[in-house]
Amino acid sequence: MTVTSCNIQKPNLGEVIEKYKEFPGSLLDLLHEVQEIDGYLSRDVMQQIAEGLGISESKVYGVATFYSLFKTAPTGQFIIRICESAPCHIRGAQEVLEAIEETLGIKPGETTLDGKFTLEFTSCLGLCGVAPAIMINDQVYGNLTSDRVKEVLLNF
Repeated sequence: MTVTSCNIQKPNLGEVIEKYKEFPGSLLDLLHEVQEIDGYLSRDVMQQIAEGLGISESKVYGVATFYSLFKTAPTGQFIIRICESAPCHIRGAQEVLEAIEETLGIKPGETTLDGKFTLEFTSCLGLCGVAPAIMINDQVYGNLTSDRVKEVLLNF
């Protein structure tokens, strides 16, 4: 039996820019695809996108920094977003935040030394019925307590 390896190659930046070059209004799609390459949008990458599309660097930067799902610095493999809305706050988000900080040794805006987790605030997850809540990448966790959030984190 022969085993072959499947080397799926990520597209390079130039290929992605070329793909979207002829589609005005495609900056969001392009940024999403480019972010998949390295996990974030560096200043150099944003400059190259601006040059490749023939638009200002400030426009690319403005779009990349307006939307919270775009990152302009390296992040962890798992991004933890903790809701800081009033319902989550009233129902114990501060205690959940403290448990995350204690368990991982990071504060909001920081990434663990091993690059596994990044902790961020988000204004609202739309999960008031299960507050306090967090989202880890695309997975939602609600009705959290300090103990429950520690259990969740230890499963990663």
